[in-house]
Amino acid sequence: MEVLKIATAGSVDDGKSTLIGRILYDTKSLTTDKLEAIEKTSKRRGYDYLDFSLATDGLVAEREQGITIDVAHIYFSQGHRSYIIADTPGHIEYTRNMVTGASTSQASIILIDARKGVIEQTYRHFFINNLLRVKDIVVAINKMDLVDYSEEIFNKIKSDFQQILDKTDYQEQNVSFIPVSALHGDNVVHASKNMPWYNGTTVLGHLETLDTSKIYSGNTPRFPIQTVVRPKTEGYHDFRGYSGKVCGGDLSVGDEIMVLPSQTESKVKEIFVHDQQFDTAVQSSSVTLTLANDINVSRGDMIVKKDELPSILKEVNATVCWMDSTQLRSRNKYILQHGVNKVLSIVTDIKHKIHPDFSGIDSDVRQLEMNDIAEVSFKLNRPIYADPFTENRENGAFILIDQNTNNTVGVGFIR
Repeated sequence: MEVLKIATAGSVDDGKSTLIGRILYDTKSLTTDKLEAIEKTSKRRGYDYLDFSLATDGLVAEREQGITIDVAHIYFSQGHRSYIIADTPGHIEYTRNMVTGASTSQASIILIDARKGVIEQTYRHFFINNLLRVKDIVVAINKMDLVDYSEEIFNKIKSDFQQILDKTDYQEQNVSFIPVSALHGDNVVHASKNMPWYNGTTVLGHLETLDTSKIYSGNTPRFPIQTVVRPKTEGYHDFRGYSGKVCGGDLSVGDEIMVLPSQTESKVKEIFVHDQQFDTAVQSSSVTLTLANDINVSRGDMIVKKDELPSILKEVNATVCWMDSTQLRSRNKYILQHGVNKVLSIVTDIKHKIHPDFSGIDSDVRQLEMNDIAEVSFKLNRPIYADPFTENRENGAFILIDQNTNNTVGVGFIR
C-alpha cells in the first residue's frame, strides 16, 4: 500500500486540528473509545457539535490552551493509500516545528481562515513549503460556513494568495484551492451541498489522486548503506547484502555502480525486499542489494550509478533553520550528520538571514537565534557525497548536532 506523508500549517484558530479530526471521523478512522471521549468532552463543554480538534491534541496542557504546541503524527488509511499527517503548530515561534514536519512530507495542507484571509503567517507557511520543495500544496480556505459560503470571498483569497505565488522561483509546485468547513465537513471528505459554485474535488479526494511517483525531486539514484547483511546461516552462508533506502531515482539489476568513497566499481546483481526478489528498486523503497563481485562496502558508504556521481564536498553552503536556544555563531563547531555519516564541521560564514515572509534578507548578521533561517557556510574535516537539495531532497539535507549536549540544534539544506 502506498504511503503519503502530509504536513499541515495554519495559524492559531484556523481550524487545523479540527480539519484533521474531521478527516479521521469521516473516514471512520477514530476508535470507539476516542469517539466516545470526543462526544463526552464536547457535551461537557456545552458544544452543540463534536469538537474534532480533540482527536489530535493529545496533551492536556494544549487542550486547555486551545493550541497545538508540538509536531504530532496521525495515521489512517483510505482506499489504496495510507496517510501520515504531520500536525505542526503554525505560529512564528514554532518555525522549527514547521520545518521538521515539512522536511519529509510529500504534500502539504495550508489552512486559511475565510474571515481573516491571507495574513503574515500565510506567507511564512508557504515560504517553508517552498523552501523544502514540497511539490503539492492544498490551500484549504476554512470556516466558509462563517462567511455564508461566499464564492466572492473565496475568489478574493485566491487572488491574494497568487501574490505569494508570484514571489517564488519554484515552478514545479502545484497549488490547489479548496473551500471547506472542517466543523461541518464541507469538502473535507465529502462534497458540500452548500457551495454549488465549487465544482472541484474535496481535500481527501485531491490527496487520493496525487501521483506519488512524481512527488520526489530528482531522478538520480543514491543508495546510502545503512547496514551490511551477513546472515551466516546454513542456507545463506556466503550471502553478503547491503541494506538501505533508495533516494532520488531507481536502481535496477545490471546497473553499473560505484561505491563511494572507495570509488570501487561493480554491478547490481540482486535486489531483495525481505525474501522476495525484484528487478528494480524504485525511489523511496527500502531494499537489500547484492553486487556482482565481492568488494569492501561498509555502513555509511554510498552506492551510485558510475556515470551519475554526486558532488564531493569539503565546504558546504546551505540554508539552515536554527532550532536551539544557544546561538549559532561563526567559528562554532558542530557535528554535521549527512545520512548516516557524521563529520566535524566549523561555521565559516553567516552570509545573511532570510525573512520567511518573502520580505527580504538581513546581511549584517553575527549570530542565529532559535527559529532563524539563514544562508550559512561550513568547512568539513572530511568530505560528504551530496547533491543540492533542489535536485535531491534526501541527499541534499543534513542535521547539526551539538558536540557537548548531543542535541540536534539545526537542519540544513545544501545549495
